Amino acid sequence: MALGQKRNQMVVPQATAAMEQFKWETANELGIQVPQSGYMGDLPSRVNGAIGGNMVKKMIAAYEQSLAGGAQPPTPQVTNARTTP
Repeated sequence: MALGQKRNQMVVPQATAAMEQFKWETANELGIQVPQSGYMGDLPSRVNGAIGGNMVKKMIAAYEQSLAGGAQPPTPQVTNARTTP
């Protein structure tokens, strides 16, 4: 995802490239001009939040669609990788 701190870990590490592509597609749909370098740290929080928020909306819609179609999507096991000091 971003080039800065990486504290969040993917539940399914193999999905990293797909999520990165999903981020760029969502930004494009919102009309947000992403710099060629891919660095988004100089964009306002509101813009980056809009991208993330719309990604979540699309993922929820896809999940609901699969449930409405009778499919039983798998439930991933979520573990907390962070430990508190």
